[in-house]
Amino acid sequence: MNVIRQPTQRDFADHVEAVQRLRRDYAALPPGAPVRLAKPTSNLFRFRDPSATQPLDVSAFSSVISVDPVERVAEVGGMTTYEDLVAATLPHGLMPLVVPQLRTITLGGAVTGMGIEASSFRNGLPHESVQEIEILTGAGDTVVARRDNEYRDLFHGFPNSYGTLGYSLRLRIELEPVKPYVHLRHLRFGDAKEAMDAFARICADAEYEGEQVDFIDGVAFGPGELYLTLAAFVDSAPWASDYTGHDIYYQSIPRYAGPGPGDYLTIHDYLWRWDTDWFWCSRAFGVQNPTVRRFWPRSLKRSDVYRRLVALDRRTDFSRLLARYTGKRQSEPLIQDIEVGVERGAEFLDFFHAEIGMTPVWMCPLRLRERAAPAEGEPHVWPLYPLEQDRLYINFGFWGMVEMKPGQRRAHHNRLVEEEVARLDGHKSLYSDAFYTEEEFWRQYNGDAYQRLKRAYDPDGRLLGLYEKCVGNK
Repeated sequence: MNVIRQPTQRDFADHVEAVQRLRRDYAALPPGAPVRLAKPTSNLFRFRDPSATQPLDVSAFSSVISVDPVERVAEVGGMTTYEDLVAATLPHGLMPLVVPQLRTITLGGAVTGMGIEASSFRNGLPHESVQEIEILTGAGDTVVARRDNEYRDLFHGFPNSYGTLGYSLRLRIELEPVKPYVHLRHLRFGDAKEAMDAFARICADAEYEGEQVDFIDGVAFGPGELYLTLAAFVDSAPWASDYTGHDIYYQSIPRYAGPGPGDYLTIHDYLWRWDTDWFWCSRAFGVQNPTVRRFWPRSLKRSDVYRRLVALDRRTDFSRLLARYTGKRQSEPLIQDIEVGVERGAEFLDFFHAEIGMTPVWMCPLRLRERAAPAEGEPHVWPLYPLEQDRLYINFGFWGMVEMKPGQRRAHHNRLVEEEVARLDGHKSLYSDAFYTEEEFWRQYNGDAYQRLKRAYDPDGRLLGLYEKCVGNK
């Protein structure tokens, strides 16, 4: 029987001491100096120049404080990775309601940024399962924000603020029960409209052909080859596939599609199925070559390893210089996640295949879980990433390089995507490069609401503004 791990007085005392120490360190930063966190990993794709300012040590906030399997809640440091959080909850037969795809995404990062996964059609986004957040604000204060207390404006405005209003130090989140295995069924579709219609039907019913659907996502390998993956918790399995060694998860999808028993994974391996090969991006490093894969250690088949390799390439400019000296055309990084309403999803895919041509493309449905009324004067519950309640969206993720042609404008393909997403009344996640004008940006991300929060919680502008950070790349 699992023992309830309740926080001890020592846990609370250590946390309080760490908060006080961080506040002192924050206050000691020189006025006007950029504020940076000392974090061993990052899942952002906005690469900034290093700062001479000493970064804030937030290592004290990188652990799970407690898991209560009776109340199904966890108290978690804001810098805790989902890998560590899942390792603490699975022994209790529990998981966070939404577990983003990559192991080293932090809980605080998924809340102040945006996270998503295959349970998002029923559980929304990670911030929607948060009950309270302890935040170090830009003003240097620490506040505990909940959806119904005096800091409710910060609670609802924190998602998509990307550390420009403050930093999460502790979060209390809901958990849900799991079973040991997950059964996967892969459905093939011949065009985007069919796939979008299927997303809408299956997400509305949370079942398919009489079997419950607990998770759903999909992959478009091309305009005429799209797969939806339906997954459900099961108590036992005739086998459990392993995609951490020789086999590659995304390559298994066509193989197991159609009639047949489908595929099975342990719940642990299902949650991290995309991390081993960073979806499909490990191929850029040769890791999908059978010979290379045989000698590449399992411990290094991880998204954070690949991301560090990309960061090294960005710092050294190696890829661009190699292309230049070998006479190849320059390529543009296109690393984005966007979402549009399911009814516009086929339009976006048709545009993407015609104008961009990158494959595969990840597809993941989401619907806001929150059913509360927005704050007075606000049309949206989560104002900085305004999504409509009761509307199903499809997130499209695409990550790679697109060859540039002579005469194309800077960031040509990224801007094409931004323009099309705006035309389709969608949104783009801000973890990567953005190229909006300031007017376009604030129209997309509710500038009026943001400025009110900035004045309230960072009145002296100690932290960067959202536009300066996400578009100015400061």
